[in-house]
Amino acid sequence: MSVHTGKAPPEDKVPFKPTGSELAPSEVRPEKPPRAGLPYLLMLPALAATAIFLGYPLVQNGILSFQNLNMTQLIQHVTEWNGVSNYTDTLTNEQFWRVVLRSMIFTAVNVVAIMVGGTLVGLLLARLGSKMRLLLSIGLVLAWAMPIIAATTVYQWLFAQRFGVVNWVLAKLGFEGMADYNWTGSQFSTFFVIGLLLTWTSIPFVAINLYAATTTISRELYEAAALDGAGAWKSFKHVTFPFLKPFLLVATFLEVIWIFKAFPHVFAVNEGGPDRLTETLPVYAFVEGVGNQHYGAGAAISMLTILILLALMAYYLRIVLRQEDADEEGETR
Repeated sequence: MSVHTGKAPPEDKVPFKPTGSELAPSEVRPEKPPRAGLPYLLMLPALAATAIFLGYPLVQNGILSFQNLNMTQLIQHVTEWNGVSNYTDTLTNEQFWRVVLRSMIFTAVNVVAIMVGGTLVGLLLARLGSKMRLLLSIGLVLAWAMPIIAATTVYQWLFAQRFGVVNWVLAKLGFEGMADYNWTGSQFSTFFVIGLLLTWTSIPFVAINLYAATTTISRELYEAAALDGAGAWKSFKHVTFPFLKPFLLVATFLEVIWIFKAFPHVFAVNEGGPDRLTETLPVYAFVEGVGNQHYGAGAAISMLTILILLALMAYYLRIVLRQEDADEEGETR
């Protein structure tokens, strides 16, 4: 007969209750594995939209590039295949290679101007007070949101030969010879107007996003740099720039694509003139295809434009990856 004393049993007499971690493997409830196909299912709408709105026109354009299609074939509803003749005729045309070189130079100059201007404006936003920052941000957003054709029309008014504001201001400043200057009368001046338009509409994207990137930099890093005697340039070089470098690389990548394929800015200003000296590859494809009614040739030029842009992007990404590898090796040493 046992007597209950009210005391707790000794530890070795306490009945063992296994926890979840001590259960036998057969008794542990396995966790539900993640669904392997869920990420692909979530990507399906975007992939479907890309295939419909980008893939289908690209395939049709590629098919058209192997045809001899002009107004005669359109009226008679005749499909005339000519193989790779459109590509061989384009690649053996000196005008095409002049346009390719012109497009690359045009892209490089404008991307450098946009990135330098956008970086300076973005750093200015970071240093301004709240009121001035808000005012400048509103101006940048308005410039960025303006439709391309509307912005082009404004620049045509500004640089008009007889009643343009720019000529009037230059004449008032003492440059009398600029009173009736035709800004679209030469290749260089036309490219200057187009480049200024592209820079004005592209800087807001770089500036606003770069300012957002600067807000992620800790103020303690600047204070530490100041204690070490770093001035404005060294502080930017050793603190600001390393944080902004990934953004600058991505922004440059996007701007190269944006400038290289810019069509309405170039065409609306002077339709590739004077004497087709300001045609870039997109404008050249449009003029040869739609303007001269050689639709197959225009399709071939546009396909070659895509291939050239892909080659430029591959070369740029290769440089970026090499730079990242070099930076990682420098950090590990």
